[in-house]
Amino acid sequence: MDYFLLNFSFLVMGLYAVSLLLVLFYSLAQLNLLFNYKKAQKNKPKLTNLDTTDISKVPYVTIQLPVFNELYVMERLLECISKIEYPRERLEIQVLDDSTDESVELTRKLVDDLQKGGLDILQIRRENRVGFKAGALKEGLITAKGELIAIFDADFLPRKDWLLKTVPQFDRPEIGVVQTRWEHINHDYSILTQVQAFALDAHFTLEQVGRNAEEHFINFNGTAGIWRKETIIDAGNWEGDTLTEDLDLSYRAQLKNWKFKYLEDVKTPSELPVVMSAIRSQQFRWNKGGAENYQKMVKKVLRKKELPFSTRIHSILHLLNSSMFLNVLIVGILSIPMLYIKNEWGHLAWFFQISSLFIVSTMIFFYCYWELYKRQYGNSLTHFLEYIKTFFTFYTVAMGFSFHNALAVMEGHRGKRSDFVRTPKFNIKNMKDSWKNNKYIPTKVHKNTIVEGILTLYFLFGLYSAFVVGENGDFGLFPFHLLLFLGFGFIFVTSFKTQG
Repeated sequence: MDYFLLNFSFLVMGLYAVSLLLVLFYSLAQLNLLFNYKKAQKNKPKLTNLDTTDISKVPYVTIQLPVFNELYVMERLLECISKIEYPRERLEIQVLDDSTDESVELTRKLVDDLQKGGLDILQIRRENRVGFKAGALKEGLITAKGELIAIFDADFLPRKDWLLKTVPQFDRPEIGVVQTRWEHINHDYSILTQVQAFALDAHFTLEQVGRNAEEHFINFNGTAGIWRKETIIDAGNWEGDTLTEDLDLSYRAQLKNWKFKYLEDVKTPSELPVVMSAIRSQQFRWNKGGAENYQKMVKKVLRKKELPFSTRIHSILHLLNSSMFLNVLIVGILSIPMLYIKNEWGHLAWFFQISSLFIVSTMIFFYCYWELYKRQYGNSLTHFLEYIKTFFTFYTVAMGFSFHNALAVMEGHRGKRSDFVRTPKFNIKNMKDSWKNNKYIPTKVHKNTIVEGILTLYFLFGLYSAFVVGENGDFGLFPFHLLLFLGFGFIFVTSFKTQG
């Protein structure tokens, strides 16, 4: 029996150590991106608007709007797009409408009204949703007049001068994509929106700028970006075999030596999901799609001999980004057995210093995100104290999502197929707006919620264990278990509170 327990202990310790090391490597990559980001701030080029005096030199642009059952935001979206400042004789708008509900007729009426006003806009319908969003974009591309293709999801509201700022960035023939930064019209609506905004802000500053500045691979974010049509075709066109078609086409284009340009200072307002079911569907799609693209792209990246070593490393970690949730879940679940192993097998106590790697990783993330936060909000003591609260709220909620996202990651790595589940839109702009009675919200609590409730109790047991193991207790993992308990508890409770 002792032999079995010892072998089990070594297995737990091994998995625990590997997961901690992977999280550490990821945090070190983030630190490197921070250095890249700070260096890039010193050499920021000035943006100039497009000169439209000579129409013959103005590129033809097609704006694609892929939509599916967007009843609450279609009017807002089309009103915004109709106000885009660009020569009308060089602009086309495609509403790629795969909807199956009454929003189809609403969209048809809105499009008809805009056509009467002189706008070149079409509602394009397909007989089926083959390829989902990727399929709709590919279908629209067949008839698209533009040499440049701008894409906006239904919850995005580009400013009037968006094209005037982005089109001039195609100043070199190798530039294939220009991506702009997202900002959030409902940032302060709830804890959920604040946490999402914090995570996305880190991606759109630290990661996108940090990678792009050193010409590492970055990704088109699915919306608020503009492609050279030739790039899409040359890279093999849109494919629907992963849930993140944007990441897929981005890597295929960059492997074909197309260059991407990221504009941190061009911000595109958007609406964040406000209920747990919507966030779950979005997180599942992003994280599973990331794992699918790792399986699809990693060998191609490694075989691309002319890529610098640093670009290969960052590309692999980029593609493995979502897999960090799996590592966090493994570390969390195994940390409680580790607590008992440590106090049962005294001669293995030296090994447990490895637990400090999670503290090191946390402090690296803390430092990286603070450097970004203070640039946006300020670096006074008040700002720092607010940042501490924001960071640990984000960290806690992210841990709470680790089970849900880890399942998505495992499905992606295993190659399990699933449908593209859209994220419901709500037309939420301020605190007075309500998400209740939205017809797109599922009426049943997500199946993962029960397991998250069990994990809440599991980490409560971890907190209790700190008081009873050993002679005087062992509180080394107490803060970690507290964050996990609060994170899973928050996800569990909020899943019931934000149901339709």
